[in-house]
Amino acid sequence: MTYAAPASGGTSGRALPSGRPPARTPDVFGPGVHAAAKWAVPVVLGLVYGYWAAANRRGGGPVTGWNLLFGFLTALAFMVLYAVVRAVAQRLGRTPHAALWAAFTGSAVGFLYRQSVAATLLRSCGIGLAVGLSLFLMLFYRYYAREEVEERPPAA
Repeated sequence: MTYAAPASGGTSGRALPSGRPPARTPDVFGPGVHAAAKWAVPVVLGLVYGYWAAANRRGGGPVTGWNLLFGFLTALAFMVLYAVVRAVAQRLGRTPHAALWAAFTGSAVGFLYRQSVAATLLRSCGIGLAVGLSLFLMLFYRYYAREEVEERPPAA
């Protein structure tokens, strides 16, 4: 098994020989920007997702009131689900964390594909499953590799 080498001096979270904690990388954005981004990201992603779903559903036809209502309701559902998944996923271990994000993303992609004019239910389920599975594998590897490096005992 290969491990990532520490970037600066080999102190991955451990105290320095002088007893001081290691210096953290600077945070470019302040707490206000992080607080605004906590709510802005779901809103922006939800609006883009709702517009995309409504555009797929109308299939190049005219924009109607029902199409706008569908887009806004889809955006609202996406925003709420995104916020819930983000809040719940932080409390989970690496496997359920990756599975939750993969299920959310796969479902969202499958739903988007299903709104297109020529999509079949079986194909949209297959695409959603393929996207979800590939995202699960990527996230699981990311969380597994990061956790393993953080828990590794110091080299002698």
